[in-house]
Amino acid sequence: MSNNIVLKKGLNIPISGEAALEAMRTIAPDVVAVKPTDFKGFSPRLMVKEGDKVLAGSPVLADKQNPDILLTSPVSGNVQEIVRGEKRKLLAVLIKAEGSEAVDFGAKDPKALKAEDVRESLLKSGLWPSIIQRPYGVIADPALTPKAIFVSAFSTAPLAADSEFAFKEDLGAIQAGVTAVSKIAKVHVCVNSESSAFASLKDATLHTVVAKKHPAGNVGVQISHISPIKKGETVWTLSLLSLAAIGKLFLSGKLDLCRKVAVTGPAALKTGYVVALPGTPMSALDGCFDSSVETRFISGDVLSGENVGKDGYLGFFDNQVTMVKEGRERELLGWANPLRFNQFSSSMAYFSWLLPKKKYNMDTNTHGGVRAFVCSDVYGKVLPMDIFPVYLIKACLAGDIDKMEQFGIYEVLPEDLALCEFVDPSKNDIQAMIQSGIDLMLKEMA
Repeated sequence: MSNNIVLKKGLNIPISGEAALEAMRTIAPDVVAVKPTDFKGFSPRLMVKEGDKVLAGSPVLADKQNPDILLTSPVSGNVQEIVRGEKRKLLAVLIKAEGSEAVDFGAKDPKALKAEDVRESLLKSGLWPSIIQRPYGVIADPALTPKAIFVSAFSTAPLAADSEFAFKEDLGAIQAGVTAVSKIAKVHVCVNSESSAFASLKDATLHTVVAKKHPAGNVGVQISHISPIKKGETVWTLSLLSLAAIGKLFLSGKLDLCRKVAVTGPAALKTGYVVALPGTPMSALDGCFDSSVETRFISGDVLSGENVGKDGYLGFFDNQVTMVKEGRERELLGWANPLRFNQFSSSMAYFSWLLPKKKYNMDTNTHGGVRAFVCSDVYGKVLPMDIFPVYLIKACLAGDIDKMEQFGIYEVLPEDLALCEFVDPSKNDIQAMIQSGIDLMLKEMA
């Protein structure tokens, strides 16, 4: 029997380009990128140099602050290039894939393991960074024991991959992953229906989220209704992607990061699912986009994903790529024209609200620039959390730590307020504001 969480607030963005439930192909890229920038709080130290041979599971990067935390290669091959940015910041390690050899970490029965055995295996295999610690959304500290571990078994983000389709072959591995991490702390799994394939998971407390709108699938929203994070408390979160990889590690003894990736978006010529590795280049999706059209390639969803560009790579935590046309055109009359049947408005400012089932070919145009911060209840209508978003955002802007604590900085990550950014009439970059507040908390309080 599961516990019900009823959520009424939220908003589903009617964007076109949902992935067809079919597997198009398996991508075997020539080059795969290991990106330390995917992991907040990770300070990379190189463990390889150009020309070195690595196996799948070989360490590539280590954390300077905690050398036990490793990032390992997802493929066997040779280190082709070390990519650096401004001030020699390490951006990526490019590995040319050759062969299928892998480090053997030894198959283990998750039921027979102790907490320390699980920690050791995850650290050695490079899967530890897949555990995210809240507050602040950084890599989990191996020296801590959280009050609980939370897993969202569904996603409500725009055009998100269908969890049951994407992980139907990995249910056994996910169960093994849940059993393993349950040795460390109590596990909570949230599903969107009691008939969900993930509702049968054992060694976890199940919660059914009764909701039809985003951001009900965000683990941060679920945590706020199950066990809100207070000052001094720590919780960990894991995605289904991470649990599947952890389960495969214990069942086979090998690092396997393959996942079904949803190719979505209005600018995609063909939508569907491809089997790929994290770090796969966007250029490997040839045939899915029109190279003559200026397209934004987003690793993740349109609200909180990363704009990686055509020459970028799939993020470690992502199983979705969204392609959206860059919006450069200016409209005649703009917002003053109510007869905009091809534009969506969350406030029903246009007559398009008369077409509730219509999907829109949205682009990146924000239809306006940044203006004065308007105080209204527009954020509260889409955020199903017991916090005051306007006051929290203003506290982050002011750098007022006491106010940030008072208004809920421990409970949120930028992705939780992504919808607030979408509906914001002032066009503010709210996610960046929240991240600046989190960065200040890490600097002053952590």
